[in-house]
Amino acid sequence: MNDADVSKQIQQMVRFIRQEAEEKANEISVSAEEEFNIEKLQLVEADKKKIRQEYERKEKQVEVRKKIEYSMQLNASRIKVLQAQDDVINNMKDAGSKELLHLNHDHHVYKHLLKDLIVQSLLRLKEPAVLLRCRKDDVHLVEDVLDSAAQEYAEKANVDPPEIIVDNIHLPPAPSHHDSHDPYCSGGVVLASRDGKIVCENTLDARLDVVFRKKLPEIRRQLFGQVAV
Repeated sequence: MNDADVSKQIQQMVRFIRQEAEEKANEISVSAEEEFNIEKLQLVEADKKKIRQEYERKEKQVEVRKKIEYSMQLNASRIKVLQAQDDVINNMKDAGSKELLHLNHDHHVYKHLLKDLIVQSLLRLKEPAVLLRCRKDDVHLVEDVLDSAAQEYAEKANVDPPEIIVDNIHLPPAPSHHDSHDPYCSGGVVLASRDGKIVCENTLDARLDVVFRKKLPEIRRQLFGQVAV
């Protein structure tokens, strides 16, 4: 083999080595590019996932705040409705209290009512001796019907007529004006056993309270229907 053949073979080997080196470098470059793109894609997807999760978290917070705000507004509306209903009912009761004061104007009717209230109280107490308290202005009316009330009770209960003592301490007078905050009594009586352990409050105001509490569900249905609040 002469020098020219040796030189030619060396050049071929150099070209082969260079080509392999270039191909290897190209493979490394392509592989690095692919790994970079994959890593970049993974980072982008991870960031997208974080953004979606943060968005969903904030969206849930907004929904929760909306629900809380709606609930608060709904409760506030319910309270307003209930307050308005209570105002209507209280106004009705106040009107009823005013009407009670008119019962005193007809002495004949009021005296008969006092007698019925005394008999009813005696039937509840069933005591042989009782203490009666009334308004100072009603003492003379009570004294007028005391004997007949005791006799009527005795006949109904089939007992001897009870001893009824009119107390020197009186119930409060009628209100001087409707908005007065002083103690008042629209009429009626309070009876108690002699030892004070059993008391029957049969004033007109107490009767109105009892009737009003008893009829309140019906009053609400009549005024406001079955609307849920």
